[in-house]
Amino acid sequence: MANHKSSLKRIRSNAAKRLRNRYQAKTTRNAIKKLRTTTSKEEASQLLVKVISMLDRLAKKHVIHKHKASNSKSKLTKFVNTLK
Repeated sequence: MANHKSSLKRIRSNAAKRLRNRYQAKTTRNAIKKLRTTTSKEEASQLLVKVISMLDRLAKKHVIHKHKASNSKSKLTKFVNTLK
């Protein structure tokens, strides 16, 4: 158990941040899955903009690595471009 007041606060704040990060990461994963199952190019291109924004936000906050965000954006963009 922590002894310092600041470390007790750090434990509380880390738990809150962890929950927020998990929620945002899971929401992004669900959006990616939804984009991958989309067959309409128009709908997919609209979703792509939102997903790219979500990935950039996660990378900026160090929830995911910046290269993982970049690779995901590249793969999703290629996928949308192949749709008819």
